[in-house]
Amino acid sequence: MNAFRELLSAARVTHVPGVFDPLSATLAVHAGHRAVYLAKAAVAAVMMGRPDVGNVPATQISDRAATLGPALGGVPLMADAGAGFDSARDAGWTALSYERAGISALVVTDPDGARLTALARQAPGVAVIARTDAYAVSGLDAVIERGRAYAAAGADAVLPGGIRTPEELFRLRAALPGVPLVLSRSEAAGAAPALSDEDLAALGVRLVLHPMAALLAAARAASQAYRAIADDGTADAVDRMPWAAFTAVSGGEVPSDQAGAGPSPATRAGSSPTAAAGASAARAGGQRSSSGNLGS
Repeated sequence: MNAFRELLSAARVTHVPGVFDPLSATLAVHAGHRAVYLAKAAVAAVMMGRPDVGNVPATQISDRAATLGPALGGVPLMADAGAGFDSARDAGWTALSYERAGISALVVTDPDGARLTALARQAPGVAVIARTDAYAVSGLDAVIERGRAYAAAGADAVLPGGIRTPEELFRLRAALPGVPLVLSRSEAAGAAPALSDEDLAALGVRLVLHPMAALLAAARAASQAYRAIADDGTADAVDRMPWAAFTAVSGGEVPSDQAGAGPSPATRAGSSPTAAAGASAARAGGQRSSSGNLGS
């Protein structure tokens, strides 16, 4: 069974962080995540230096996805549907290319029924999450109407962009019984009320996406290091992952000049150097919140 379909059928919330290269994928796996997400905005930022260009080619997304497989070690990968899913004829072919690149679920925005049907028939091994942005223009009733149409056409889940309140989510759940819901905690969205994972699960939410959190954290850290070097001639004052932890996470050997520094607390407790590096990275990045925001 498709790994994302298993997560969508479970009676719990799974948080799905964004990744953008093999190193970030490795860190996500060591943090214990059961699934990860490659957003087209991340591909645009990493490959073109722009936050999003709106028409990132599907070929660029699948090429980037293919580099993540060895680092993920079987952890399933979701990705945005880039340019190439514009017609029913092209959608099935492009989805199959995603599947060959290691993508097992895709997010399609405001698809028509023909495209969803083509995806379900021609690429049954790929889970389809149908996103609608109708809320911003036409309100909740339009989201409900489209959600019903998406489910009838074969979508595995619905992502209602822009939902803001628990009451709206409750209404959506009641109108779409049995349809798994996916939320996105995108930094591009406005602030939204927080709910616990238990409350979200009770309202039908099965996945909460965090598309850009790690990339924005990495960009902030890199910006601080570059500024410190420009201003002070050194980045010593900037918090960074220790070199030994970095080489362990990336699969290299711990340098000999750090071998005498003693094991980390995680290693002393009996963990492997790689697990210790993952623990160090997790501490550097802070604790992941267990609550989800209703965002677009």
